[in-house]
Amino acid sequence: MSTSELVTLQHLNRKAIIYIRQSTPHQLISNQESLRLQYALRQRAIELGWSDNNIEVIDSDLGITAASAEQRPGFKELLAQVTLGLVGIILSYDVTRLSRNCSDWYPLLDLCGYRSCLIADRDGVYDPSSANGRLLLGLKGQISEVELHTIRSRLNAGILSKAQRGELALTLPVGLVRNELGVVSKHPNREVIDRINLVFEIFGQRKSASKVLETFNGEGLLLPRRNRFGDIVWRKPSMACIISILKNPAYAGAFVYGRTRTLKRGLVSNQPQQKQLPMAEWKIRVNDIYPAYISWQTYEHNQAQLMDNYAEYDRNKTRGIPRPGAALLHGIVYCGECGHKMVVQYKGATRYICNYLRQQYRVSVCQYIPADVIDEYVVHAFFEALSSVELDAYHKAIKTQQQSQETVERAHSQQIQRLQYQVALAERQFNQVDPDNRLVAAELELRWENALRELKLAQDYYAKHQQPQTVDQIPKELKTAFIAIGQKLPELWHSGSLTQVQKKSLLRCLIDKVVIHRVVRDTVRTRIIWKGGDSTTVSLTIPVGSFAEMTGATELENRIIAMSQQGIDDQTIALTLTQLGYRSPLCKTLLPSTVKTLRLKHHIFHNRSQSHPRRISGYLTIPQVATALSVPPYWIYDRIHKGAIAISKDEATGLYLFPDVPGTLEQFQKLKAGLVYNLRF
Repeated sequence: MSTSELVTLQHLNRKAIIYIRQSTPHQLISNQESLRLQYALRQRAIELGWSDNNIEVIDSDLGITAASAEQRPGFKELLAQVTLGLVGIILSYDVTRLSRNCSDWYPLLDLCGYRSCLIADRDGVYDPSSANGRLLLGLKGQISEVELHTIRSRLNAGILSKAQRGELALTLPVGLVRNELGVVSKHPNREVIDRINLVFEIFGQRKSASKVLETFNGEGLLLPRRNRFGDIVWRKPSMACIISILKNPAYAGAFVYGRTRTLKRGLVSNQPQQKQLPMAEWKIRVNDIYPAYISWQTYEHNQAQLMDNYAEYDRNKTRGIPRPGAALLHGIVYCGECGHKMVVQYKGATRYICNYLRQQYRVSVCQYIPADVIDEYVVHAFFEALSSVELDAYHKAIKTQQQSQETVERAHSQQIQRLQYQVALAERQFNQVDPDNRLVAAELELRWENALRELKLAQDYYAKHQQPQTVDQIPKELKTAFIAIGQKLPELWHSGSLTQVQKKSLLRCLIDKVVIHRVVRDTVRTRIIWKGGDSTTVSLTIPVGSFAEMTGATELENRIIAMSQQGIDDQTIALTLTQLGYRSPLCKTLLPSTVKTLRLKHHIFHNRSQSHPRRISGYLTIPQVATALSVPPYWIYDRIHKGAIAISKDEATGLYLFPDVPGTLEQFQKLKAGLVYNLRF
């Protein structure tokens, strides 16, 4: 017998669906009473007039939150049956079981009102098609959504309060352990501690995570990691593993909360995305909470180094790691015209190119400047800045090398000791087993053999790659250069003892960036910005492709004409004008060939042969043909070299000779006009 006046025969002829849900798997296990109350709704449906065989229970959403309908298959099935008009009433312990999101709740109310489907909870039965029913259900849905926000805010407030004191028990990285009292300490295994210290030590020396990985692989060393049960396992190092160690602030003793931000669900994927935040945007940071492997200053320096090392330094405006290329300023040179970072091009010659605007807007390249002149000046300025410095770099280098060798030796020794213990443990376990228990004995024997194999491989690898102590085997001259590095560095720089990577690293110790701007075609204004903010600005002359592109070309040409008319030879003119600061387009000095070219251009001849071109009876020379055609001589030479004019040199004179007949010049006129493409003589 129905106990509600809203229930009609039309409703009783359709299904009664009981929707059951728990928010988390933990609630599913611990909140058993709530689960029983939800399943008891079957009796409520029977009391409302539905027969037992016309009642359906949907409980496939157990352990799933109602914040969204996307991941709830049971809720989707419920909507499908209501849409088909198969449901007369939906029963739920309260509306929070159906939805905690109004964007899902109101479409359900609209659908139930359209299909004449009732909704019932522990308080009563509601008709979504009526104004009163929709009002009450709408208020319940809004209260449910606000309640979820209130619960979440209350829980987050407790978490934040605990995090601000540094007492929130977050998952600790390898090398840190938390005891039963919640006190954090370093791992009791000395090998774990030393191996993590080795990662930071090598990174401090090599300045690159890839170099750390290269060193570990080269030495055959493993890294401690945690398996899914939290136990320490030793695995081959990977780039992700090393980066995670270098970036984890817990190794610097800092408790950090809020290093990521949860992005809202998108239209394509309903899963929230986690975004890493920069250090300045971390929500909570409390220093000196954990026992530290490195200081916080070292951690900040490591993060800056990792950021600079990022490969896409052009896009991310970082300096990038020093690389073996010839350009000494890659990663620290900027365009003085648009302000963007310049990249390096090694095609043909070494150049600095500003192509940011070209990439973004498809315009022409901003600047295209030869690198050699800029690098030479910057290196000279670096030497001048360092000339007054005397460092005992040799003894520091020797000490660092000794410490590195000792650290690697200790890592190998600890790794072999650990494997020896595993062999001894496997042997004891095998000796203690009952020989008649063949299944267990066979497995323990296999473990013993594997442990022996790993120990033998580690010992052989160590013996093969063990390097003798060669710290003091260094030339006396190089040792002297190290002791007085400030004065001896230029000599050491050009001796070939330093690699390109080492040279770039030295420059970056004093130089923050270099800004270059081509003010005129052959002049680049160069500004060096030093560490600390000081700057040095100078205008440098760079090579150009032609004499006309040079600044003061007209003045130089007039001087050469005046001196040539006085009878001064080309060599003397070149030396004199070089001392006055003049030069050729591609050189730092004025070449005699440049003087000769300009002198002959103005028909100033020193030899009779230069003023009287050769004439051979019955033939035309290339200069004679060029004069008749009003083209430069190289126009004819170019077509001879390309095969467009087929002719061989005369054996007696060594010249290209053409028959002195009217048809010769006519053929050349046709070639010049493009009427023919090949001539044969």
